[in-house]
Amino acid sequence: MEIAVGTNLDRIVILFYFLLVMGFGAYFGKYSKTTSDYFFGGRRFSWWLITISIVATGIGSHSFVKYSTKAYQYGFSSTMTYMNDWFFMPLFMFGWLPIVYYTKVRSIPEYFEKRFNKTARYLATTMTLLYMLGYIAIQLLTLATALYRIYNIPLMFTVIIIAVATTIYMHFGGQTSVIFTDLIQGFILIFAGLLLFTLGLSYLGFGDLSIGLKTFWNSLTPGQKLPLAHFNHPPNFNFVGIFWQDGIAGSIGFLFLNQGLIMRFMAAKNVNEGRKAAAFNVLLILPISAIVVSNAGWIGRAIANIMPEILPVDLQPNDVFVAVTNIVASPGVFGFIIAALCAALMSTADTLVNASSAIIVNDIYRPFSKNKDSEKKQLEIARYASVGVKVIAILLVPFFNSFESIYEAHGWFHSTFTPPLVVAVFLGIFWKRFTTPAVIATFLVGAFLMILGQYNHELIAPFSHGIELRPGRGYSYIGALYNLFVCAAVGIVVSLITKAPNKSAIEGLTIFDVSKLKEKFKGSVLNENPGEKVVVDFEISSSQSEEVRFSINDMKKMNAKPGDLVYLCDERWWLGGLKSIHSVYGEPHHNDGVVLISENQQQSGLFNADYKLFGEKEM
Repeated sequence: MEIAVGTNLDRIVILFYFLLVMGFGAYFGKYSKTTSDYFFGGRRFSWWLITISIVATGIGSHSFVKYSTKAYQYGFSSTMTYMNDWFFMPLFMFGWLPIVYYTKVRSIPEYFEKRFNKTARYLATTMTLLYMLGYIAIQLLTLATALYRIYNIPLMFTVIIIAVATTIYMHFGGQTSVIFTDLIQGFILIFAGLLLFTLGLSYLGFGDLSIGLKTFWNSLTPGQKLPLAHFNHPPNFNFVGIFWQDGIAGSIGFLFLNQGLIMRFMAAKNVNEGRKAAAFNVLLILPISAIVVSNAGWIGRAIANIMPEILPVDLQPNDVFVAVTNIVASPGVFGFIIAALCAALMSTADTLVNASSAIIVNDIYRPFSKNKDSEKKQLEIARYASVGVKVIAILLVPFFNSFESIYEAHGWFHSTFTPPLVVAVFLGIFWKRFTTPAVIATFLVGAFLMILGQYNHELIAPFSHGIELRPGRGYSYIGALYNLFVCAAVGIVVSLITKAPNKSAIEGLTIFDVSKLKEKFKGSVLNENPGEKVVVDFEISSSQSEEVRFSINDMKKMNAKPGDLVYLCDERWWLGGLKSIHSVYGEPHHNDGVVLISENQQQSGLFNADYKLFGEKEM
């Protein structure tokens, strides 16, 4: 039994959404004049804009599909994987974030060169790119799985159309386009997800929400109401396996290794703004997101329990979200919610594509290029790299489509590709004794042992926690524990038998030296005395200096001295820092309420003479 999916009105709504986002994103291409703008948005944005962008990035289209699948099968325990970031967010906020920000690394592999050597960087580059490419392919597959049924066109052709659509605004706009399209898409995601839950309850209550809520709760079995799955049963969805795969390999991978997420935080105007975004996200947004991505499965399970004739008995796992949405939503509204699925894909895919092109330019092109190309040339290469990344991701789609479900594909992918990187970056940050030979061995020997485990399940059996081995399919997620263990064991053993790193060589590259990074970042002694913000007009200086000059009195208000770092921003807070620059204080003048900037700084910040600027001392 198949359900007719979508109407012509729904198809028009979805198409209109694609065109709207493409146009909106392409508009912001004017803000990407350098590779710093293209990849990091010029390090200018406020915490609330970063937060919304993180929402849109974190809730990928696969999230709707994969969590709806498990919610339909097992109930409320589908949300447990969304809470794993709580364990590691403090380590990210006060360890990894200041390290990557203050060291000014352009990519995660670049950190590996600073912490270890070039060989470690090349290995990290290879594994990070594989991780990114697979992630993009899963996003493309997920949305295509929904849309090809709606438009009745072949799956792979749908994949190509989606890739082309996202490439248009990515090609021109880069990170600034990504962040501002995510601003729209983040709101759409949350609103559409909560709207779907409301429509589902209304459907169950025949138009009455209160009755629908009671019906929904009473229709679920006691097992489906459990917040956590059983410890080691069933073999394909159990608490312990999910914790190791999603809680350790997944969450650390997402927070510490997802170049796209890291670039979001590096686009913040300072570290504290990044911390605000991280804290707000984990305390408020994640619980809401867990409801947003799972509720279609919960509603579907309630419908199946009390009205089994409505949904097909042979409903495929990947079809749960679309099938349930199609039932509870009216024409047009269905199209809008599927457009939210598009938002999820586009926001996650554009982030990952942008991140992958950053790695290609920063870790492949620049190190191997003999010529010092201009920013314009490098920006051109970055844009073409993003196209190449999309092409490779398209070619990987058939492989991931061979899995039983998107959930299975994503689980295998995380378990297989993240462990060496997770162990390498975690030990690198939190253990000074971790050596260069050890990180290389972690990548090479650890990966070799992981491959052995894929073909010899007896190696994984001691880690199974009593979980059954599925005939012909192996262990579902517990393989992540084996992979993490062998990689960590290799790294620790090799570290202990090789010479410890020179302390001066790794200064500022572990969590223990974060305080020293600020001074390195500034390049001089810190001035951490608090001061006020000032609101000023700007005038173009006749000097060619890139320093900015405030009045003596304004400098006193900010408690600033020449040589300190300063952030200048358009007074309109709702722009989120879009029109802003970072600079250095020069010698003061005597004209209060005026800041002197260069013509280049005015153009870079896109400052408008009709609006004042506010200035604040950094750090």
